[in-house]
Amino acid sequence: MMRANKPLNFLQLQNDLDSTEIDSACIAFTSRRAAFSRRIREAAIRNRTPMGMQAGLMIWLATAPAAAPPTELKLEATQGFDRYVQLTEARMQHEVAAGANFLRVDNLPEPRRTQEYARLRSGDMVAERLHTSDVSGEIRVPGAMIHHWLGTIFIPGAKLADVLTIAEDFDRHADYYKPDVVQSKTLEHSGDGYRVFYRLRREKIITVILDTEYNVRTHALDPTHAYSESISTRIAQVEHAGEPGERELTPGHDDGFLWRLNSYWRYAEADHGVYVQCEAISLTRDIPTGLGWLVGPFIESVPKESLEFTLESTRAAVLHRASHANR
Repeated sequence: MMRANKPLNFLQLQNDLDSTEIDSACIAFTSRRAAFSRRIREAAIRNRTPMGMQAGLMIWLATAPAAAPPTELKLEATQGFDRYVQLTEARMQHEVAAGANFLRVDNLPEPRRTQEYARLRSGDMVAERLHTSDVSGEIRVPGAMIHHWLGTIFIPGAKLADVLTIAEDFDRHADYYKPDVVQSKTLEHSGDGYRVFYRLRREKIITVILDTEYNVRTHALDPTHAYSESISTRIAQVEHAGEPGERELTPGHDDGFLWRLNSYWRYAEADHGVYVQCEAISLTRDIPTGLGWLVGPFIESVPKESLEFTLESTRAAVLHRASHANR
């Protein structure tokens, strides 16, 4: 969604732009808003969006100025996200080095720890929202939002090697994680490090296509424990994907659906299977002014749903591969 902005002051711009340039700017901005409005209307009908949300979105689209440009990722937001990641990774490094509480569930007091492990072995997913604090004060990301979720699953009958085979089979991730992953490809591979490309598809009220790249590295601790990190290095929103007019928007100068995405994985073989934990930290644009009550829950649900889908798809891929190997 885009924040409503003040209409362009064309009298002020006349000193810098000739009439042709002004007309081009108007056409470009109006075209983007019209396309965005059309995509929401079509998706609302297709997905049978609740009437309250449909009404709110239509009111916003009707009252938003025609010359509403894409949002911009601010330097302060990037710096705030980097600080948040730095503090979170410091906690992760301490947990891995300590070894005793490798998984999040290991930190729980009894009897809840035993209960949560029983839930995992029964097939449930344990997910929670996290928040990293800075003792020096609140981390600011102006114009943006940080989403931080952690989820854990159990894959019965699997070995650590089975799970890592799926995790590092990047060229087939478009099969394992469809429809969220449209294309996947290993760009570089050296030792335990990879550079990976994904074309992602995010669909809720509208459909968004993103071309993304990540640096991925896996670390083996012992025969039954490993961890990895996937750090986004480039995320570009794609307009008119698959059409003759397909083009990428400049990263950080787009609709702000996803600006950063880091994923941290842990794998523990135990109890005749493998526990898989994924901690995801992402950065998106903030909630449009005045619409927090309406679209806030929707915007914040997407990171959690994506995490749950990724974990469930990982389990399905491992079990599917194992079933075919046993035939």
